[in-house]
Amino acid sequence: MNKRGLATSVVAALALLSPRVVLAQAQYVAGSDSPQWLKDRQYNEGIGIRQGDLELHPGVAGEAGYDSNWFLRSSSNAGYGNSGPATPPIPAMVFRVTPSLYVSTLSPQRTAEGGVAEPPSVRFRAGINATYREFVGLSNSSFASQSQNDISQQRNVSGAADARLEIAPERPFGAALFANFARTIMPNTVTADPNLSFNRDDVGAGGEVVVQPGGGTLDWHFGYVFRDTLFEESAGSPYDNTTNEAYTRGRWRFRPRTALIYDADFRFINYANASQALAGGLVSSDPIRARLGLNGLVTDRFAVLVMAGWGASFYDQTIPHQQQYDSVIGQAELKWFLSASPGVAEASDLGLALSSIALGYTRDFQNSYLGAFYGQDRGYLRFNYFFAGRALVTLEGGAGAIEYPTMYWGNGDFRHSSFSDVRVDGTLFGEYRFTNTFALNATVRYTANISNTQVSYADTAAPTNAELYDMSWNRLEAYLGVRWFM
Repeated sequence: MNKRGLATSVVAALALLSPRVVLAQAQYVAGSDSPQWLKDRQYNEGIGIRQGDLELHPGVAGEAGYDSNWFLRSSSNAGYGNSGPATPPIPAMVFRVTPSLYVSTLSPQRTAEGGVAEPPSVRFRAGINATYREFVGLSNSSFASQSQNDISQQRNVSGAADARLEIAPERPFGAALFANFARTIMPNTVTADPNLSFNRDDVGAGGEVVVQPGGGTLDWHFGYVFRDTLFEESAGSPYDNTTNEAYTRGRWRFRPRTALIYDADFRFINYANASQALAGGLVSSDPIRARLGLNGLVTDRFAVLVMAGWGASFYDQTIPHQQQYDSVIGQAELKWFLSASPGVAEASDLGLALSSIALGYTRDFQNSYLGAFYGQDRGYLRFNYFFAGRALVTLEGGAGAIEYPTMYWGNGDFRHSSFSDVRVDGTLFGEYRFTNTFALNATVRYTANISNTQVSYADTAAPTNAELYDMSWNRLEAYLGVRWFM
């Protein structure tokens, strides 16, 4: 890869289906099924094409692979709503095609080539990508043709777009405007019918003011962002919600590459169809988070990030006995770089400057469609290595507890006592670049939710197995593909 490219680089009519499906979809993470290279700009983009004062970074990729459990179904054969014998996991061959295009004002490397040292008065970046998936089921043909197991109906397109405009960047006073969109494919756990899917669109827009006096020793951001989550099919309408968020974050560099950091946010989360959401035990909330910490190099190769603070959920008390999250949140990470003084290395060492090993831990809570929220404690190990501008390897593995509170139905009836699941995940991505614009890559990802819990989706004192959702599942994905990028 060219050195320059690397450096820049519900509860209503579908009451029998919706609640149990959403139990699984609460476990889907937006973007988790995106191709690996889309998640990091420094690996996604190449040298680019210059058009006047703009850079264009087009790309397209094709992959063939295997998915053992697209629906996130349980391997149990006990007749649960999401398990065999009627609805077992359905393995499939998957074919993905992913075009992308990013456009930006000239990178610092290109402006430096032209002899321009000052930052521009305006900086802009926007991008769009899409992923089309085609599924070929690998189960017994007569079994797979049943409507609830016909995975061929899952062909669809996910995608994302974003744009950011910075005004007076790197100056004592500046501002930014930004917007984003993401379409996430979220299948129905019980049936393959796309008309009963939980595909969703996430739209966001906002702005911030940036203050950084003293040549950047101190910088502070004050911002606002609006997010709207819309489910495309009527089955998901009870879960449509909006978020208004005010946030701030700051940094004080008391050494050249070490800083005290702070962030905080205050959110207002509201369900658009409040009465339908309430029937499933979901209410609005006004969560608050605040953290303070340290980030920087301890030696030329060793870096540390430590942040600790407090988070509180403040859920509406419409439901009697509504549980709240009120606890410590934070992150700790130790990172070792393969090259000394990362970020200021010689051009010939850029690959090593981006190569590192990190060991970390995070603790936080998230809004959920099951039990209102969940807390998460996760430890992780991450390895990034880029060799000779050709071979890229990223490996990440993690394990942690997902903690659900005691759950109640909207009328106050008891649903389930608090419980914790164990989530295990691992991703290996490798890419070999034959030229500056063409690469062969492979991705292997494994995710498992380890649980002995079954949650009822029917408001009854003695639910049958068919009215229970088994929280355990596991999924293996493997892809081999080619990519052209600029």
